[in-house]
Amino acid sequence: MLPEQQQTSWLQRLHIDPPLFLALLVISVVSLFTVYSASGESMAMTERQVIRVGAAFVAMFVIAQIPLDSVQRWSLPIFSVGLVLLVAVLLVGESSKGAQRWLNLGVATIQPSELMKLAVPMAIAWFIAEQGMPPTLTRLAGAFLLLIIPVLMIANQPDLGTSLLIACSGIFVLFLAGMSWKLIGFFAVAIGSFIPVLWMFLMRDYQRQRVLTFLDPERDPLGAGYQIIQSKIAIGSGGIEGKGWLHGTQSQLEFLPERHTDFIFSVFSEEFGLLGVVGLFALYGFIIFRGMIIAMRAQRVYQKLLAGSLTLTFFIYVMVNVGMVSGLLPVVGVPLPLISYGGTSMVTLFAGFGLLMAIATNRRLVHA
Repeated sequence: MLPEQQQTSWLQRLHIDPPLFLALLVISVVSLFTVYSASGESMAMTERQVIRVGAAFVAMFVIAQIPLDSVQRWSLPIFSVGLVLLVAVLLVGESSKGAQRWLNLGVATIQPSELMKLAVPMAIAWFIAEQGMPPTLTRLAGAFLLLIIPVLMIANQPDLGTSLLIACSGIFVLFLAGMSWKLIGFFAVAIGSFIPVLWMFLMRDYQRQRVLTFLDPERDPLGAGYQIIQSKIAIGSGGIEGKGWLHGTQSQLEFLPERHTDFIFSVFSEEFGLLGVVGLFALYGFIIFRGMIIAMRAQRVYQKLLAGSLTLTFFIYVMVNVGMVSGLLPVVGVPLPLISYGGTSMVTLFAGFGLLMAIATNRRLVHA
């Protein structure tokens, strides 16, 4: 056996997909440099990010070792545990900044909505695969019920951004399962007709303010519109080549709020310019492309649906954050995936990539 073949075989048996792993490693390094700059050159915050990135890679590696039959078999129990935790958040959850999203377990405080980012597509993919393909209208209705319950519970916390992302993850499973365009059109119309109800009865005052600010940020440039105005200034001032690492005036002079979390893309754009943004998008594009290749080559229906949903949802993550900080979408508090400072979201994303790697390497091992 050639040395290259031995290395590939070794990685496969560790359930590591080399192209995806390399892309994640590169973008994680980019994250550390960007967080260091966005945090005002805080070594303490950067060190915490290093620890979190390390924990995320460990989570990815551990999950990649789980047999896919076990993942499929445990999809519904994991989803059920997630629902129980969401109910617990509703009853005894901890509140912060007007939102009740966290659950104190004594040894740790967790955010159950992060678990549902994986549990919802896993459960819906399991339901569709168990019932057989193509899904009938009754089966789609059952899958939609699995989706809408956690989405409404999370939206009520309130956490509109996470609820929309979870809704997308479930809808992508249904779309990949072969849901007809007529049904897609019906759901689009139904969602559109529900918007007035959402605006009048379900959205909080600050959420309505975000939508109004998105439509006209200059109506309150020193208040509600301040974030998005400063963000667009930062992105535009980067030009073609950027101002250089650690030399972004909007971030370093603290004009840009939440610059190490939700608005870190603005920091990156100001310092690395259009060329840096194109490079970052190329990394994201490669990860998404690799994920879809894994989905297409998957052996079973469940694996195809899950891999496709996780990959397309990651795409939505990127587009929502970039659209949010550039003024193309309302601000919904979604971090830039794999770049923003944070722990729980990072680990959740890498856990999803662990599932993708398990699916990718399972196919190779079967054919070995």
